[in-house]
Amino acid sequence: MKHEQPIAVALEYDGENTPTVNARGIGPLAEQIIQIANEHGVPLQQDSELVEILAELNLWDEIPENLYHAVAEVIAFAYILSGKFPANWKE
Repeated sequence: MKHEQPIAVALEYDGENTPTVNARGIGPLAEQIIQIANEHGVPLQQDSELVEILAELNLWDEIPENLYHAVAEVIAFAYILSGKFPANWKE
């Protein structure tokens, strides 16, 4: 289902456990999530199809296994933007 209002989903990942949804919202709540992320330097990525699916999950739900690859790409994107790389990373 396509939304005309902005949608935002925030993920939490501790590096060990399955990522979870720790915030989600549509419209003004989505805008607030985005604003808070910007204020705290949290990298943002736009993927309308993925966010539509993730927005259907409940807060603190673990990401379903069929989304692991897509979410791993988002997490890798955020880590690289933050200057974080695996200990054995070689350019």
